[in-house]
Amino acid sequence: MTYTCIDITDALPIIENNAAIVDIRDLVSFQNSHMTNAISLTNDNVQNFIDNTEKNQPIIVCCYHGNSSKGAAEYLASQGFKEVCSLNGGFSQWSAMFPDQCETGN
Repeated sequence: MTYTCIDITDALPIIENNAAIVDIRDLVSFQNSHMTNAISLTNDNVQNFIDNTEKNQPIIVCCYHGNSSKGAAEYLASQGFKEVCSLNGGFSQWSAMFPDQCETGN
């Protein structure tokens, strides 16, 4: 299994297709702001996510700038998820392009 790198604009139709958005940034950054409906994925909860998420559900992995998300996307793909995407530009580009599609808190 492999993952795909997608641009910010390519993420919108995938999100509309009920994608799970996982944010791998540190918890403080996540709580400050994150993509709408994203969940914070950490070493502490990744196994729970893997066990409880449908393998056919699309997944978008988001980090700061689109670099760290590649490793996380590769890992999730190796766990049997069929459609895993790493978000090019990460949250910094997403929040600049779509500030109305960001939220704060957890």
